[in-house]
Amino acid sequence: MTMLNNQKRIITALVEDKPGVLNRISSMFRRRGFNIYSLAVGRSELPDLSRMTFVVDGNDAIVEQVAKHLNKLIDVIKVSDISDEKVVNRELALIRVNANTVNRSEIIQIVNIFRAKIIDVDSSSIIIEVTGDENKIDSLQKLLSNFGITEIMRTGTIAMTRGVPEG
Repeated sequence: MTMLNNQKRIITALVEDKPGVLNRISSMFRRRGFNIYSLAVGRSELPDLSRMTFVVDGNDAIVEQVAKHLNKLIDVIKVSDISDEKVVNRELALIRVNANTVNRSEIIQIVNIFRAKIIDVDSSSIIIEVTGDENKIDSLQKLLSNFGITEIMRTGTIAMTRGVPEG
């Protein structure tokens, strides 16, 4: 999968892992009027560096501007537009669904079809963990909405290029 769709583009950035970096980066997006569709941040394989994955709405020119502005920030080590690369991308979601003795088995069947996991059960709800691309999570969410979703938390997309990384 090369892009999430025609307008959603994936940018990764290796940044210094210190206070204020996320604020400076998000402020740059706000000042320039760029919309972040999703943002995920976590530690990288390198000490004291984090990796950010941005999904932004826009064409090549907008993504190029985002990358240029990110590269100007002192805390940013490397920026990569991987939108047109062969990538592996995933998202994680936790979904709390209304469940009772009448509908619980139907919910479990749907969860199994999507290769998701039930991670918590009580008398009135189930919490489901699902990983996959955005379309998989959207599809599961749509099916579960018939039972009543009371809460959902999604991580946003994380992505890596396939094969051996550059540099």
